[in-house]
Formats: sequence, structure tokens, C-alpha cells
Amino acid sequence: MKRIYLTSMLLLLVMYTFSQNNTCKCCTENHNQFNFWEGEWSVTNADGSLAGTNTITKIQGNCILQENWISNTPGYTGTSNNFYNAKLKRWEQIWIDNQGGSLHLKGNKIGNQMILRTDDEINKTGDTFYHQITWTKNDDGTVRQLWETFTKGKPVVVAFDGLYKRKR
Repeated sequence: MKRIYLTSMLLLLVMYTFSQNNTCKCCTENHNQFNFWEGEWSVTNADGSLAGTNTITKIQGNCILQENWISNTPGYTGTSNNFYNAKLKRWEQIWIDNQGGSLHLKGNKIGNQMILRTDDEINKTGDTFYHQITWTKNDDGTVRQLWETFTKGKPVVVAFDGLYKRKR
């Protein structure tokens, strides 16, 4: 009887330890703030023309929201890894495309928008600028992505204004 009791206690201890080690480290409210962008999307430009398709999935134990973009412009693709940086209490995106372009954006969710921006940079003419991308969760289930470039002393330039519609 003593042996059965000890075996049962050991089994319970192993099960408890296993369950504690398998908790989702990235299933917090903060880690889920950008989940509204997850899915299979058809993306249109502001004029209604097809911009491309985008697949956004959770990977690495829900710690990364990975984007896989295929442009309607032949030969242009890109991938981003988006993650909540718990140490710095902000969201970050690392974008890399097949043309060698890259962006590192940082920011937070405010209301129904995820707003991320690059650090300030200096362009060829010596002006300070930064990129800001805002994803807005719309009431109808669509998502608007607005990419703007802000240059000191100049009007804001819209680099991309796309509307995401779920494929399914």
C-alpha cells in the first residue's frame, strides 16, 4: 500500500511539473494585442485594385506573429516577424523583403490601432525622417494598414494604404 501511495505521489509530482513547464509564455493579454491581424487576407489599394495577399500566423508557441506577403507586382515578396517585447513593454516588427529592404518598427496598441514606427533616420538631403505604420481593426472585420513617411518640415507621404479582407 505504501508503495502504491509513493508511486501515485511521484506520478502527481511529475504531472504537475510537466504542466507547469508547458504553460504558454506568450499567451498574455499583451502578446495577443495584434491577433486581429492574424489570418489569410486579400489586400486592396486605396483605389480598390489588388495590392497582394498576406498570410499572418502565430508561430513559436504564440510568441511570433509572422507575416508572409506576396505582392500583386510580380516578383515582390516579404516577411515580417512581429512580437511583444515584454522586457521593453512594446511591440516590434522586423520586416525583410526579397529586394533587400528591411524595416525595424516599434510601438504599441492604442485603442483599435497598432502603431509602430522606425527610429529617426537621415535621408540623402540631410533631412530627418521616420516611417510609421498603423494597422486599424475595423468593425466589419477588415484591417486597414496605413504606411506614412514623416520628414521634418515636409508634408506626410503615404507609402501604402491597404485594406485587408479575409479570404475565408
